[in-house]
Amino acid sequence: MNEQLTKQIARINLYALISRAMMKEVDEEFLETIENDEVILSFFPNFMQWEKPKELDRKRLKEQFLDVDFTNLFVLHMIPYESFYRRDDQMLETGGDNPVVQLYNRYDFRVQLDKARAVGPDHIGIELEFMYVLANSEYRAMENDDYEAARELARIERDFLKDHLLEWAPMFLQNVKAEAGTPFYYDAASLALEFMLNDYEYLNEILEEES
Repeated sequence: MNEQLTKQIARINLYALISRAMMKEVDEEFLETIENDEVILSFFPNFMQWEKPKELDRKRLKEQFLDVDFTNLFVLHMIPYESFYRRDDQMLETGGDNPVVQLYNRYDFRVQLDKARAVGPDHIGIELEFMYVLANSEYRAMENDDYEAARELARIERDFLKDHLLEWAPMFLQNVKAEAGTPFYYDAASLALEFMLNDYEYLNEILEEES
């Protein structure tokens, strides 16, 4: 496998990881995946040093600490929606008039709100999942040597980061870091923030190289 495909797989895996972490409460299987993979665990340095995972089984860790923190950060006390940060009236746009819905429809991305702890399509977990789907499509185009399609998908990803996620998510993620009650969500917010910024630079670089 060439270096570019390897990098693309890493991008896909990171978008899958951070979108899942922010979409809904973790489950025991997701925690097990993180704890048993040294590479993934390295993205959670404070969680790795936390005493609670050593003292509690995953079920109790989830129920007593992580679910409570998720609810505080993503449901009750903070607003993980683009429209809240970008509309003058800070109202959530939960319907079909939300600008991201047009983009999702254009690329046949179907939002499954029932599988997320979300009421609108511009939830941070859903926008990150959209990036995951685009990156996955780019990978398949690269595998098929369809470099024109891969380049177009990279451009769409770059523009979605620039026009949507990076317009509001950094502020939200900084707030998550400030308010997180567990090392898990502090690390998840740090990872998402750093990765999105780096990925935007990466996409700009590859698009400039190929122009």
